[in-house]
Amino acid sequence: MFYSEKKKKENSGNFVNLVPPEVSYRIFSELDLQSLCSAAMTCKSWNQMIENCDHLWRSHCLTLRGVCQKEIDDDRGNGYSWKITLFRNYWKSKIKCAWLSGKYSNIDSSTDLPEKSMYPMDVTTWGEILDAELER
Repeated sequence: MFYSEKKKKENSGNFVNLVPPEVSYRIFSELDLQSLCSAAMTCKSWNQMIENCDHLWRSHCLTLRGVCQKEIDDDRGNGYSWKITLFRNYWKSKIKCAWLSGKYSNIDSSTDLPEKSMYPMDVTTWGEILDAELER
């Protein structure tokens, strides 16, 4: 098989190589975060498309509950991409939501806290958590 025939066969089932980039971006933008990360690992062309589209990561970053706008603004001001900003704040968001929901309200001592219950957060975030605890 000639090189061009092999390449043609490889690309025939890959929609990223067949449709305009705007269509691929639209398709990928419909994926949840876990599916987007999985899609990025599917093949090189999908990975390049997803990795190079900051908009895909931006939408997921902005939907994270519990992340302060200041944290996002600081990361963006420091030159981090939306993808890096998302990954820097993902676990912070999960931890903050757990604290705000009262998951750790009835802990008797710090030794009873799960290892992943603490995460470096800004003063505003810890203030929100403290306010929520005081209301309980």
